[in-house]
Amino acid sequence: MLINVKVSPKSSHNEVTKLDDSHFCVKVTAAPDKGKANDAAIELLSDYFHVAKSRIYIVSGKTSRNKTVEIS
Repeated sequence: MLINVKVSPKSSHNEVTKLDDSHFCVKVTAAPDKGKANDAAIELLSDYFHVAKSRIYIVSGKTSRNKTVEIS
């Protein structure tokens, strides 16, 4: 399953918000430094979808706020 995710780093709290079936907004407290925000977003998405972190992969947008994420 491919979803579009907008990541907001350095937020005041961690949160996953579903906008529609394939669009999500993820707020993380981690800074966008050396992939820390990406790692935090993957961890939040794994909890949200109840899958292992190893099953979530950022397909595109690793350095952008807007990402395409694959969940297998």
